[in-house]
Amino acid sequence: MPSLLPSRLPSTIQTTKTKTLLLCSSHFLSPMAQLIRTEPNHSSTHHHQNVVVMRHGDRIDNFEPRWIKNAARPWDPPLVEEGRVRAFCTGAKLRSDLGFPVHRVFVSPFIRCVETAVQVVTALAAIETPSLGKYGQPLPVDPSKLKVSIEYGLCEMLNKEAIRGDVAPKDGNWGFNIPELEAKFPEGMVDHTVERVYKELPQWGESVMDARSRYANVVQALADKYPTENLLLVTHGEGVGTSITAFLEGATVYEAEYCAYSKLRRPINDQSLTAGKFEVLTNIGQTGLSYSLSL
Repeated sequence: MPSLLPSRLPSTIQTTKTKTLLLCSSHFLSPMAQLIRTEPNHSSTHHHQNVVVMRHGDRIDNFEPRWIKNAARPWDPPLVEEGRVRAFCTGAKLRSDLGFPVHRVFVSPFIRCVETAVQVVTALAAIETPSLGKYGQPLPVDPSKLKVSIEYGLCEMLNKEAIRGDVAPKDGNWGFNIPELEAKFPEGMVDHTVERVYKELPQWGESVMDARSRYANVVQALADKYPTENLLLVTHGEGVGTSITAFLEGATVYEAEYCAYSKLRRPINDQSLTAGKFEVLTNIGQTGLSYSLSL
């Protein structure tokens, strides 16, 4: 698939280390995008499919630089506690403000995304209404509310722009233990029947443009695969930025905060399941994303 983003993103999207506590009170929400085959909708019987694309929470190496020196997997930093809190609060915010249920969650295999998704799905599927005061407490969930799968296509850019060359695994083995990662989610929530869009990780050294094309492709492919369901994709800053630039003409994304998210929407014909274009519903600066539009 050719790149959809010729020059509408900076060389890499700037990410921030913003503190967490203000997130639970003034988090973000907004609308996002419409995509796919541009066939006209001749029927009045249709529904909207929603896709939310979210960045992970606060990663430890941005707060404790010496962590890398002794880490067994220096290319795969986990979250700090503030990042887990931020992710839980984001999940609670999505639950209260989205206005639609999330049916499926797809997650990058990097541990910071998995840990983010664990907190988000706990808030989304909690039997009781989640709140900051309930963070860290055993929170019963209803696993029938949504299903989770790990998707290689949502992984970090595998290049020196995103991961330092001296940190990347020398043998090319990223060492993702998928069963171990899946076990972190609440029991009964992982869907083991799902086939991944990307069967394996990208090769090390992929270009920024190839990574952006990958992100746009996986958003499209997952939405097409589940046209009757609303999706949440937990990924990395560049992936969130691409979800704006790929589906909003003239957009240039400058910054994606921790747990920033975009929201896409498209119409689906209930009879033929033909999909319209994605529209981006995310307003500038509203959900942790900063971008501009060219006139």
